[in-house]
Amino acid sequence: MLDELSFRNHADSALAALKQSLYAAEEDGDFEVEEQSGVLNVIFEVGTKFVFTPNAPVRQIWISALTTSFKLDWDDTAQAFVLPQTGESLLALSARLLSQQTGNSITLR
Repeated sequence: MLDELSFRNHADSALAALKQSLYAAEEDGDFEVEEQSGVLNVIFEVGTKFVFTPNAPVRQIWISALTTSFKLDWDDTAQAFVLPQTGESLLALSARLLSQQTGNSITLR
């Protein structure tokens, strides 16, 4: 398990990259990105919201989306946060969830 400082560094970097990707995809996705105290919120025109949160006590990034909580762990081999059940990275999982929500193909880089 990562120590807290390493987790914070990896989580901050991963969420910053996700934020930039989300900003780039906002126009095509009919959603708006907001950041509050290190938490990313993606708000859709239909009134729903996805929440991306670093959870330091358990060293995970949590995504609340589509009435489900997704908990991503740091993977040293991939050098990314991944969903253990599918092996999807934070960006890949986020793109899939956004595409499901909007009905549009969303690509995050």
